[in-house]
Amino acid sequence: MREIKVVPYKTEWQNQYEIEKRLLEAIFGAEILSIHHIGSTSVPGLAAKPIIDILVEVKQISLIHTYNNEMVKMGYECKGENGIEGRRYFQKGGEDRTHHVHMYEQGHPEIGRHLRFRDYLRKHADVAWEYARLKQELAKKYQFNPEAYVERKTSFIRNVDEMAFENDDVPFISKQNRVQ
Repeated sequence: MREIKVVPYKTEWQNQYEIEKRLLEAIFGAEILSIHHIGSTSVPGLAAKPIIDILVEVKQISLIHTYNNEMVKMGYECKGENGIEGRRYFQKGGEDRTHHVHMYEQGHPEIGRHLRFRDYLRKHADVAWEYARLKQELAKKYQFNPEAYVERKTSFIRNVDEMAFENDDVPFISKQNRVQ
């Protein structure tokens, strides 16, 4: 049974991301357009589950399955779309997950959403602190119920997404490309 643990920010998360980024670049090569550290471990000072989330923008999502064997050799479990159309998702570490890789084809609206969310938290420490407090509270309450933990964070995340869309200092993607 997977246990939810939210821990204080660790500076080594950035190094863990950099190591994994190089491994992904070696596997996918020219298919990669960009790689980003996302999620709570990408926001300095933010308490988080110690799982490195990586967003990879690729040229053609339809080709990603051809790399599954290489990802398995690197310790990843290939999860297909895993509930999000147009995504390819990989997780590493089994019940004690260490990494999540989210791959999207260039132009997919989830790319902008993830990056706006991250950048908004980086620029608004008060909101990041509020998010950390919520996650710590939910981790205690739903320690062995990952689904409830995620579900209870959803409205907060949607609110931050909305603020990021409306905020001029996080201009990653135009409002016309807004995810509903």
